[in-house]
Amino acid sequence: MIKEKQDTLFVGSLEKGMRILSVFDERHSALGLTEIAALTGLDKSAAQRLTNTLHKIGYLNKDPESRRYSPSLKFLELGNAYLWSDPLVQLAMPKLIELGRKLGERVNVARLDGHEIVYVIRIPTQLTSFGAMIAGRRLSALTTSSGRAMIACFAPEERKKAVETWPITALTSKTTLDRAKIAAAIEEAAACGYGLTQSENILNEIGIAAPILAGDRRPVATVQCSVSSLKWSIEKVRSEIAPHLMEVANSIHLP
Repeated sequence: MIKEKQDTLFVGSLEKGMRILSVFDERHSALGLTEIAALTGLDKSAAQRLTNTLHKIGYLNKDPESRRYSPSLKFLELGNAYLWSDPLVQLAMPKLIELGRKLGERVNVARLDGHEIVYVIRIPTQLTSFGAMIAGRRLSALTTSSGRAMIACFAPEERKKAVETWPITALTSKTTLDRAKIAAAIEEAAACGYGLTQSENILNEIGIAAPILAGDRRPVATVQCSVSSLKWSIEKVRSEIAPHLMEVANSIHLP
């Protein structure tokens, strides 16, 4: 057996600290020490030392009465740093604002990160729920219009591997778990130039996304729109939204 070479530059304590920061999300906005230890897999003593350090340097707030921790404003600074560093955000933002006005619907830009998509731009409407306004949300790529649109641009073998091995998280009773059906939907996306989903992550929601390609034709992101199926039919989405998404996606040029 070949022993894996140790990374002498890897700092384990820093990784553990980042693991603590990573457990805070929409379902875990405030956590006690025992919960943090359980979610991170750290023993309580290590969790206590690391959490206290993160509190002392300003990354975690601590409620003096409940002794529960929550993210501080410094978290927002980290997100702000990402948005400034990603050229796609600066290129796409004005185009997304204009697209949202034109369609009168919620529009987004999503990037692929491993087997998940992450929303990096979200342009809401008045009726958009709070959760759908916040950048940074992750979803299974296989269940989203954005994920399917980007996978459809992969080489055939890479596409097949993604469909067969990437995990699926069911968020509604209508989330597709049949990988053959997902494969068929991705092949359709490859043929028509955009991904389409219905009720996969939110009931009565139609998602449609067109890929943004880099100079080497690899998918780097999508322009995506989410609408209510109580207001829009699939046919209407295809005829009235898809062309606009594809036009905007094709107008964004990245190296």
